[in-house]
Amino acid sequence: MVTAPLIHCCTSSPEGALVNAYLVETPRGVVAVDSLLTVSDSRRLRAKVEALGKPLLAVLLTQSHPDHYGGLTQLVGVDDVPVIAPQGVHDVIRRDDPVKETILRPMFGDEWVHERTFPDTVVQDGESVSLDGVTFTVIDLGPSESPHDSPWLLGDGEHTVFLGDQIYDHMHCYLADGFYTEWLANIEVLRERVPSEAVLHIGHGGPAGRGDWDWQRGYLETFVEAVAGADWTLPEVARASVVHAMTTYLPNNRLQFLMELSIEPVATQLGVAPAEVLNR
Repeated sequence: MVTAPLIHCCTSSPEGALVNAYLVETPRGVVAVDSLLTVSDSRRLRAKVEALGKPLLAVLLTQSHPDHYGGLTQLVGVDDVPVIAPQGVHDVIRRDDPVKETILRPMFGDEWVHERTFPDTVVQDGESVSLDGVTFTVIDLGPSESPHDSPWLLGDGEHTVFLGDQIYDHMHCYLADGFYTEWLANIEVLRERVPSEAVLHIGHGGPAGRGDWDWQRGYLETFVEAVAGADWTLPEVARASVVHAMTTYLPNNRLQFLMELSIEPVATQLGVAPAEVLNR
C-alpha cells in the first residue's frame, strides 16, 4: 500500500509577513516548498525538517519574492540538495537580489541573511520531478503576483497544489511589481488548469479552495479601480481613499502594509500620478 505524503505547513512570525513554507514528508525524506524570509523563522523551519528525522531531498520554489527564497541558506544548511525553479524564477531572483538587499537590510538587519542561497536546478513548464517516488509538476506562469511565479502540483491526480501567492487568504495583497493584469489572467488559467476539488496550499494563510478565486479577483479589481479613480492632485487624500476602499472590501489589517506599499507604484504605472505629484 502506498502511503500518501504528509504535508506540514510552517508559518513565519508576523515580522516575517506571515508567509508559509511547506514540508512534504515522503516515506524516506522531506521535500520543502519555499523557505521563509527571516533568519530566525528559517532556522525554525530547518529545525522542523530535522525533527521529522528524514533527510531533506530538495526545495521547490513557487515564486521570486524574497519571503519565499530569503531563508534558503538556513533551510538547506550543509545539505547538498537541488533548489528547483523555472528559468524565470532562477533569473529574476539573481537579477533583483541586489535591490532587495538595499530594501531589506535596513528593515531587518541581520535577520535578512547575508549569504543567500539561490535556485540551482531549472525546470520547464509542465515538467515533473520525482523525489522518493512522489511527483511534483510545475506550472510556469511568468509574471503574476511576483515578477515570476511557479505553482507546483503534487501527485498524478494533482489534487494538492502549492500555489504560492496567487491567492491570499483574506489578507491584503502586494501589487507593487505592477503585474496585476497578468495576475488576473493567470487566475483564469489556474481556475481551468487546477482540479475543482484541489486543496490549494498558499503563501499567506489557507488552505484555499475554488471559491477563493473570485475573492482574489475582486480584491485586485477593487484595488486597481480605487487607485485609478483617486484624485492624485492631492496625493495624501488619494492614498487615504485607496486605503478606505480596500479596508472596506477587506475589513481587517492583516498584511495591510503590503497593500499600502503598492499604492504609489500602481498609480505611477497607470499614469494617474506623475512622479512630481507623488514627490511633493
